[in-house]
Amino acid sequence: MADRIVASGNIVFSVPHDRRGDVAGRIEGTLGSRFGIHSRVMVLPGKEVAAVVRDNPFADIADNPSSLLVMVPRKSSDQGRLRPLLERRWHPEALALGKRVAYIRCANGVAGSTLWPAVDRALDRTGTARNMATMTRLLALVEGTA
Repeated sequence: MADRIVASGNIVFSVPHDRRGDVAGRIEGTLGSRFGIHSRVMVLPGKEVAAVVRDNPFADIADNPSSLLVMVPRKSSDQGRLRPLLERRWHPEALALGKRVAYIRCANGVAGSTLWPAVDRALDRTGTARNMATMTRLLALVEGTA
């Protein structure tokens, strides 16, 4: 059952230990069969949400959390497709890879970014992105402090 639904298209929920399995697949299947909605679903455990916020490599320089994107690839192994982008100069934008996500600093805003579309293309548009402001709100919900 959902604890909170956030306007950004995110749901914070808990799953009993014996039902963890392929949660994303089950949600995708239910959306399709019950509502006719065919959409990819990404599930991040609470510990991963906490790690994303805690391990933010741009925390000291990104002054606008809405311009700092967190990209979650569909599969963890897809992150390797972003490595060639690390070799390019993006200044004043920046890219960093975390354990499960990519951090995209859009210094001049997301709409004016050249890095963000390059990351999206490299992943064949199979990931999902949220800004750090949203990730911080999700963490507060996960921790029960919102």
